[in-house]
Amino acid sequence: MLSAILNAFRVPELRRKILFTLAILALYRLGSFVAVPGIPVEQLVTQFQNAAANNQTIVFLNLFSGNALSRFSVLSLGIMPYITSSIIMQLLQGVIPALQRWAREGESGQKKITQITRYLTLFLGLINGIGYLFLFQSSQYGVVLPTSVPTLLTSAVIVATLIAGVALIMWMGELITQRGVGNGMSLIIFANIVSGFPSAIYASLGYGAYTAQNIGLTVLIFAVVLAVIPGIVLIERAQRRIPINYAKRIQGRRMMGGTNTYIPLKVNGAGVIPIIFASALLYFPAQLAAFFQVDWLTSFSQTLTTGWVNWVLDFGLIVFFCFFYTSMVFNPEETANNLQKQGGFIPGIRPGSNTVTYIKNILNRITLPGAIYIGLIAVIPSMLFAFSGDTLIRAFGGTSILIMVGVALDTMSKIESQLRMYHYEGFFK
Repeated sequence: MLSAILNAFRVPELRRKILFTLAILALYRLGSFVAVPGIPVEQLVTQFQNAAANNQTIVFLNLFSGNALSRFSVLSLGIMPYITSSIIMQLLQGVIPALQRWAREGESGQKKITQITRYLTLFLGLINGIGYLFLFQSSQYGVVLPTSVPTLLTSAVIVATLIAGVALIMWMGELITQRGVGNGMSLIIFANIVSGFPSAIYASLGYGAYTAQNIGLTVLIFAVVLAVIPGIVLIERAQRRIPINYAKRIQGRRMMGGTNTYIPLKVNGAGVIPIIFASALLYFPAQLAAFFQVDWLTSFSQTLTTGWVNWVLDFGLIVFFCFFYTSMVFNPEETANNLQKQGGFIPGIRPGSNTVTYIKNILNRITLPGAIYIGLIAVIPSMLFAFSGDTLIRAFGGTSILIMVGVALDTMSKIESQLRMYHYEGFFK
């Protein structure tokens, strides 16, 4: 591991990408401490801590913003508007023919989809920004805007600043993806989750009251996390390999084919996307409740985000999105057609429709246990937190661990591919 990290910094191009990624993440974390103009930050922080004790929705949104929401910084909206818009665009690709056509056009079509996703993100940022402004001005938080300037002007400046923060986050994420290492949006989520660990550990220990019970529980949680991580890594890298043979054929004077390879199908082919999608859908009514301030909508959002209703819906949505996202990123028909065009075949399986059926059956069989595994990882820590109330369980929850491990493995894989180009050994032997 250490030698691979040293090798990564020996390659000038890779070193620049890593340093660029770290610089953008540092700039992002700095922006989470820059308060929105016109907001009394000290009053908001105190009221936020009191309200968060009884509102799991706002705690979750604050976690994915890297504690920026508790300070109402310029990056308070975090990555959630972009994730929500991405979900909407993914769902619309299944019902709108134009989006389906663009998705099949490759890079040119993907640029069009990305552009629409950006505009939709800014629109959702506008809705969320107004909602948070109304929420913090409600009786629950009681934030009073300064009266030295017109309230309408102050409100407009606050909302515009939050929208600019959403655009800045999108720009940073795309910069990391294009010029850095790994997926920019995933790394931003990773940075947000990691940044909440120190405060969660401090709160778990009782804000300085280091009793034996608090210390024992904290050590136990760390031990469980360390024991779970190797299992997550094992399943994340598990594959079902479908053998492929290529028939020999003559092209000109050369003999082509005759080689053996395989199609790697991951047990968890969807990664952490189902958890993020499910969480965004479950907590979207809470964002609407913050905007409209309607009692029935607030009660409905609280029901969706707490208790056994949340656990059942979260598990069900995760399983659904595992199958949905896997079907979006892996097309058995297209794979079978490409194999047939290249002279490849699965031993014992006829080309064409039989190959498609065979691949679909294998994909469904390995996706189901992967979906159940992700659902349990996400739901069980929430259940433990409901019974214990320890903040460290919430911070080190299954969703957080799975996202961190998944993003870390993806980033390490990208670094390793770069290292092997320069004939260095990577992280994975």
